[in-house]
Amino acid sequence: MNSRRNFVKSGIASLAFGTVSFKDQPVAVPQPPREDTFKLGIAGYSFVNFKLDESLAMMRKTDVHYLCIKDFHLPYKSTAEEIAAFHAKLKESGVTGYAVGPIYTKTHEDIDNAFDYAKRVGVNLIVGIPNHEDLEYLATKVKEYDIRYAIHNHGPEDKLYPNAASVYEKIKDLDSRIGLCFDMGHNRRDNQDSVADLGKYGKRIFDIHLKNVTAATKDGKTCELGRGIIDIPAFVNMLRKVKYSGSCSLEYEKDMKDPLAGIAESVGYFRGVCEASK
Repeated sequence: MNSRRNFVKSGIASLAFGTVSFKDQPVAVPQPPREDTFKLGIAGYSFVNFKLDESLAMMRKTDVHYLCIKDFHLPYKSTAEEIAAFHAKLKESGVTGYAVGPIYTKTHEDIDNAFDYAKRVGVNLIVGIPNHEDLEYLATKVKEYDIRYAIHNHGPEDKLYPNAASVYEKIKDLDSRIGLCFDMGHNRRDNQDSVADLGKYGKRIFDIHLKNVTAATKDGKTCELGRGIIDIPAFVNMLRKVKYSGSCSLEYEKDMKDPLAGIAESVGYFRGVCEASK
């Protein structure tokens, strides 16, 4: 009897450490997969050609639950009642609106309006594109509202912020609530290494526009996530290395009038990469 008890105790202890022994041969025991700190979302611009109900239907079909809100779904001048109705509709589909933007601002008044909008919507993150000369003013607003602001890079055509480095150099000495919305696809189109840049600037990256592109040039186009030149498994590994805890929001800019198949493929690929590498 004592021998049997000792065998059971030994087996339980071995399970705790991930192996059991059977006739002196160690046998691996599957361990529960680790939970990632980042979450999958969708950037609202993916649905620029669709009304909110249609957009939410696509999110339900792909089982995605986080949305970066664009103004064509929730206008800047929405009333408190309209904002409440918007959130109720999202909740019915199991979706949370976690940020607003991208919002282009040309004046201090535009920046004021963006922060007022975010506060009324009830989010703590704005994705935006401010002028360089307005960055010091922007720093006063993040302090006033305690809302983070993520500057979006738009690739080689963008004279203000073509890549992650161009954003970081402008904000590195500003309030730490000013950071990046890292568009990894546009960054690669500007011939930058998006995996390495995630590692370099991860602490100031608040949001990610998840995408892949066909070429590291101005002519590169958005494509399904698994078909482009960015190494997505390496990108996922870097997300874990820097302990990124924000949203990876798919911004699908191909077949924008009929995007569901590409969105579904991209979502499935990303989830597959994450699961396979845990």
